[in-house]
Amino acid sequence: MITIAIANQKGGVGKTTTAINVATAMAATGWKTLLIDLDPQGNASTGLGIPSGERSFSSYDLLVEQSPIADCLQGTSIPGLDIIPATQDLSGAEIELVSVNDRAARLDGALGNHAQHEICFIDCPPSLGLLTLNALTAADTLLVPLQCEFFALEGLSQLLQTVEQVQQRFNSRLGIIGIALTMFDRRNRLTDQVADDVRDCLGELVFNSVIPRNVRLSEAPSHGLPALVYDHACAGSRAYMALASELIARLPEKRKAA
Repeated sequence: MITIAIANQKGGVGKTTTAINVATAMAATGWKTLLIDLDPQGNASTGLGIPSGERSFSSYDLLVEQSPIADCLQGTSIPGLDIIPATQDLSGAEIELVSVNDRAARLDGALGNHAQHEICFIDCPPSLGLLTLNALTAADTLLVPLQCEFFALEGLSQLLQTVEQVQQRFNSRLGIIGIALTMFDRRNRLTDQVADDVRDCLGELVFNSVIPRNVRLSEAPSHGLPALVYDHACAGSRAYMALASELIARLPEKRKAA
């Protein structure tokens, strides 16, 4: 299983929207896909139509209680896409894990040799705390949604430093599969400037596909649906399908062949 963490310590950059829609696109193209909601807000779970009252097992149980991954899985309305939802219990997980010896590797141990799915996405909270550290330790690679605004560049620098530290201390295999530019508004000159600056700094690491500001992307979660299902023809859905296509092209050939 290929494990991809979707992380950015800055909130409101389209991280959860990216997780939901890229995971949906991967399932639609035939990949057996798992999405782990590691954000205590549980927005990815809600966005896939899993009400809080229907989350008997969650990522909290997986991390803290060490429940078997099979117990924590829930199906979604999307064929081929399963989720491990989040509950409010997860907000206390960082405190509860502080005294645990393997506190940074709990998720890595839980995923172990899990082979039911071909690809796993982890939706991280908007911070660089212990939950995100668990995701980065368990992941093969990292996908970074980046809002096209000035302050996002400062946050990206901090995240890249964190990745380097994780590589040195916890997970030497961790890479960055790409930077996805989100909330792109062509009417705003600053948006183009930030996008150009990011591409100048990071080159081919930045995906060609950009995610526009789109009303339908904002509406979809209130209906418990990914935008790709809510309105597959809208500009946001088309952008996420293009992003998923690029992502597949960057995955290791031997894993894609399998």
